[in-house]
Amino acid sequence: MGSLAEQLNQASPFLGVILLQFGFVGMSIITKSALNIGMSQHVLVVYRNIVATIVIAPFAIIFDRKVRPRMTFSIFIKIALLGLLEPTIDQNLYYTGMKYTTATFTVSMNNILPAFAFLMAWICRLEKVNIRKLHSQAKISGTIVTVGGAMLMTLVKGPMLNLPWTKEHNSHHQESTTSATKHDPIKGALMITIGCFCWSGFIILQAITLRSYPAELSLTALICFMGAIQGTVLAVAMEWGNASAWAINLDYKLLAAVYGGLVCSGVTYYIQGAVMKNRGPVFVTAFSPLAMVVVAIMGSFLLGEILYLGRIIGAIVIVFGLYLVLWGKSKDQTPSEGKEAMIDKQIDTTSSDQEFVTIDVTTHKELDRPMEGST
Repeated sequence: MGSLAEQLNQASPFLGVILLQFGFVGMSIITKSALNIGMSQHVLVVYRNIVATIVIAPFAIIFDRKVRPRMTFSIFIKIALLGLLEPTIDQNLYYTGMKYTTATFTVSMNNILPAFAFLMAWICRLEKVNIRKLHSQAKISGTIVTVGGAMLMTLVKGPMLNLPWTKEHNSHHQESTTSATKHDPIKGALMITIGCFCWSGFIILQAITLRSYPAELSLTALICFMGAIQGTVLAVAMEWGNASAWAINLDYKLLAAVYGGLVCSGVTYYIQGAVMKNRGPVFVTAFSPLAMVVVAIMGSFLLGEILYLGRIIGAIVIVFGLYLVLWGKSKDQTPSEGKEAMIDKQIDTTSSDQEFVTIDVTTHKELDRPMEGST
């Protein structure tokens, strides 16, 4: 029973990040459907963060009341910056980039996120890099390959793949692209790339903030609350004079706001913080290719999105570079280093035990001497 519980405990970080990727897949499909029917991406960000705050705040008040530390000015600034980086800047750029491209393209571009996260973690000394070691060279090479794959996806289109289930959607797809926002992959890729940079900064700052504010639920609620305030200011400025942009009905617009707030803000920030405390920020971003594969299949089936050979090749290059980074990270602590750490720990324990024995023996002799003298 104990071994089963230990295995579940070891598997929980993997299950958590895999669950997050499936949540991102659902968000991409639902959000793209909402944007296709004319929903404002800026208003969607506001509604998403309001929903997340309303859902998470009661749990934070109840479950974090004993572990929530005192709010300081430094922590408040970090939370405000967290709310600006991901809920405001990244989400607005991400949804705008999705409007100019497709759901599959957007999720594929997200695979540069681990590379950015690795670079930032390296700069902030949250990630170990020794240029002489093979695994460190793999992490650096993988980062370069990942960025190259993203550029390949953006600049090389290639022939269209005529998949059987997308043929019936082709005419509808052409009509929708003329009436909706015109596709512009380069502009969309630039926005998504800047958004991924902000998202990486958010992940690194969240890992740093959790050290001084180790209450995941409360931190999640506060981030969403700050994001709702800052996003509202931006949305009002962008949609000034367009009151109809705030209208919402029982359709994909409402579903996108509720699903995004509940799953992709509230649950995601919490699981992300919990996993990050044990595995680090780079591990959290390591499973992005899973979302790319699933959303490519679902996007072509449900949205009739057309796949191009050049973008698939670029996605494969991104995955290859990503797993170079992951392989290098898995070798950060080699078996020899692990043994050295274990030996050091045993030496420290043995030294403390010997010290205790010496004191105990000395004390025993000191106690025995008067008794020998008296006899």
